[in-house]
Order: sequence, then structure tokens, then C-alpha cells
Amino acid sequence: MSKVQEVSTIHAVVRALEGSQAIVEIEAGGCGRCHEKGGCGGQQLTQMFCSGPKTYHVDNALDVGLGDRVTVAIAAGSVRRTANLAYGIPLTATIAGAALGTPLGGDVGAMLGAGLGLVVSFIYIRFRARDSAGNFSERPYIISRS
Repeated sequence: MSKVQEVSTIHAVVRALEGSQAIVEIEAGGCGRCHEKGGCGGQQLTQMFCSGPKTYHVDNALDVGLGDRVTVAIAAGSVRRTANLAYGIPLTATIAGAALGTPLGGDVGAMLGAGLGLVVSFIYIRFRARDSAGNFSERPYIISRS
């Protein structure tokens, strides 16, 4: 029996084409699941920092054209996993480094430990991102014309 993968969808407009990818502009920020169970609430956070149009590169397997309204899908949970990787790991590593450095060198040890934790987390994230770069199931893709 095959397992059906859940996806989150959002509507967008194709603004440009680049090879096998389309550049789409999202009509509304986020996946629209902010208030549902399992939603990350990221839309509220992004509204604070990003006021311009939100454009993304997506796989264009349906060969859509410029100006087409499309529905874009991404695997459920992949945005949360990416946010945890990008924000959670550096924050945790910085706090852990500061906590471990404090008994060894007071305030200076805490600062050095925090800096070392941050650098180590960035190296970890870089290698982790490189390992998962070929994972096409985590990338957004067009599922239909709207």
C-alpha cells in the first residue's frame, strides 16, 4: 500500500519563465493554514518583514505560460522543517554555547561560547542543506492551472 503525501496549496500568478521553472507571485502570504491545527503561523511573522511581492521559483512540469493563474503545492511540514533548521538550530546552539561557556570563563566565556555555537550551527546547516538539495519532494511545484 502506498502512502499518500499531504500537501499545502496556494494560488499564484506566473510572472516569468526560466527553463524548467516558473517564477510565480503568491496572491496571499503563507499557505493559509495559520489558524488551523498544524499551521505554523508564519504568515503573521512574514508580514512584519516583507511588504513587497512574494515571488518564488517553482518546478513547471505543466508547462504553464506567462500570466497564468496556477495552484502551487508543497509537501505539508516542509516549511516548518526548513524554519526549524534555519532558526531553531542556530538559536539553540547559541544558547547552549553561552550556557557552556559561562562556567568556563564568565561573561567572556559566554560570548565566545555563543559565537562558537552559532558558527558550528551555520556549518551544520550548510552541510545539511547540501545533502537535501536533490530532494524534489520538498520543493514547491505547480499542480494545476486555476
